[in-house]
Amino acid sequence: MEIVKYSLQQHGDERGHLVSLEEKIDVPFEIKRVYYMFDTKPGIVRGMHAHKSLEQLLVCVHGSVKILLDDGTEKETVVLDNPYEGLYVSNSMWREMSEFSEGAVLMVFASKYYDEDDYIRDYDAFLEFVRSEKEGGRE
Repeated sequence: MEIVKYSLQQHGDERGHLVSLEEKIDVPFEIKRVYYMFDTKPGIVRGMHAHKSLEQLLVCVHGSVKILLDDGTEKETVVLDNPYEGLYVSNSMWREMSEFSEGAVLMVFASKYYDEDDYIRDYDAFLEFVRSEKEGGRE
């Protein structure tokens, strides 16, 4: 599995720093939705789902968080702890977010509007979806 990270545009001086994102430059898709997670309690795991077609870019704008990515064959854990680094999460990828540091804020840029039908919330159903995608020639 290839882990894809984006180094976001950072501008700063003695006054502080600013990070800017431009779709199709810093984000590999047209942005349809943005949301963020904060005040996540210790021991909580977020995500625990995949998407059939939605793509995401995850940026931990404050603190740190562990991201487990699973393509149905391999699993990789990535730590996000840099406010100018984005982690690309493709469709057909199971994701779990855990070990949020105190005060962590995880921002998510999504390629589609919210659509419950795009979610795969059961891990066995996810594995079946990935298997059927591979058999259908859409690797």
